[in-house]
Amino acid sequence: MKEVYDYLEKKIQKNSTIVVGVSGGSDSMCLLYLLLQLKKQLNLKIIVAHINHNIRKESEIEAKFVEKYTIKNKCFFEYLKINSYEKENFESNARKKRYQFYNKLIKKYQAKFLMTAHHGDDLVETILMRLIRGSNLKGYAGFKKETKYENYTLLRPLINVTKKEIELFNQENNIKYYNDKTNQDIKFTRARYRHNILPLLKAENKNIHQKFLKFSNELYEIERYLEKETDKNLTKVIEFDKVNLHKFKNLDLLLQKRIIEYFLKKEYQDDINIVSEKHLTKIFQICYNSKSNLSLSLPKRKTLLKCYNYLYFKKDNDLMNKKLILEDLIALEDNKKIIKIKSTNIVKSNFVLRLNSQEISLPLYVRNRKKGDYIEIKNLNGKKKIKDIFIDEKIPLDKRDTYPIIVDNNDTILWLPGLKKSKFDKNNNEFYDIIYKYVISEEN
Repeated sequence: MKEVYDYLEKKIQKNSTIVVGVSGGSDSMCLLYLLLQLKKQLNLKIIVAHINHNIRKESEIEAKFVEKYTIKNKCFFEYLKINSYEKENFESNARKKRYQFYNKLIKKYQAKFLMTAHHGDDLVETILMRLIRGSNLKGYAGFKKETKYENYTLLRPLINVTKKEIELFNQENNIKYYNDKTNQDIKFTRARYRHNILPLLKAENKNIHQKFLKFSNELYEIERYLEKETDKNLTKVIEFDKVNLHKFKNLDLLLQKRIIEYFLKKEYQDDINIVSEKHLTKIFQICYNSKSNLSLSLPKRKTLLKCYNYLYFKKDNDLMNKKLILEDLIALEDNKKIIKIKSTNIVKSNFVLRLNSQEISLPLYVRNRKKGDYIEIKNLNGKKKIKDIFIDEKIPLDKRDTYPIIVDNNDTILWLPGLKKSKFDKNNNEFYDIIYKYVISEEN
């Protein structure tokens, strides 16, 4: 344990503020004990963060024990009791709440360090679990001894030692702690690995945790290199929250996978773990599918769209399924608008509509498309389905249901702004008393 103490002494600057996660178990009490040895020497401000996961009867007793020990040693005690969890994976949900609490304390105390008591055996178990469950390169590496964030550094000082070494140190120094009985319950995945698999590995090599640590560090080195390569290509491939599939397909398969992972992470944030390997496979399938328009349903009711040469998430639209009266001006999505104007020098354009009020039924409306919609196109004898126009004009799939359609009071389609005009549109030399303009940008 001297190696751990020397590491802490070297790593921590004088007058530092440290948030340390303390459950009251053998590992965290060992770490807290070591920090207390340095407290006076380095003038440390130690914030003990205790979380009551509220799933065992003993939790209240352990919380009082940690609080009493903290106050006795003149540290700050912060407590969180979790009253409910989401129905999803308990371990993932508990971890999320735990680190939200830690981050809150780091801001409150402006702490330089966050420390947790993960040890070498924890690293072995984590790597094995992820290998069996499936993960990405970074996931297979487990966790690092040091992780630098914007305002603080996360340290796991016990990563080089085993559970057995910790318990022996506690015994030699009369460090009191509480045992969590759930750690013995093999109905939990980690407990099965700890009691059934880890002993077999240690029988082969008692220092197996050091081998796994070396494996982890090498993976992180590879990960750092790949991160640089990924960053170089992200700006080339992702345009305005869309993946340019033409550029994407020119990349190496490994970089393609990483760009998709980045793209999903940006959308899902902390919920990224609910996107499985199966989902990733389906995403690649639609990327390489020859069809121009495809959609894929993903967790959390999200829809991924492939529209011609782009891949992106469907965005909610407030105007969906609404019929709005068209008067002097109406604002549409993406900063587009339709405005009533008094005159125009534009002779011929699908961005300008001229109408004779005597030939139509007022008022006019803006609505989205409906099944069976058609328009009697100007200078064309006959009708054409709106659906077919959207296909011909290569309107992205997710835009079709929200594309503005101008109709009169009889629901006769008069105009698809920017695309097609109906037979009711008037030429510049004919009589008209209504003019509307479709504005996409200032240039129009």
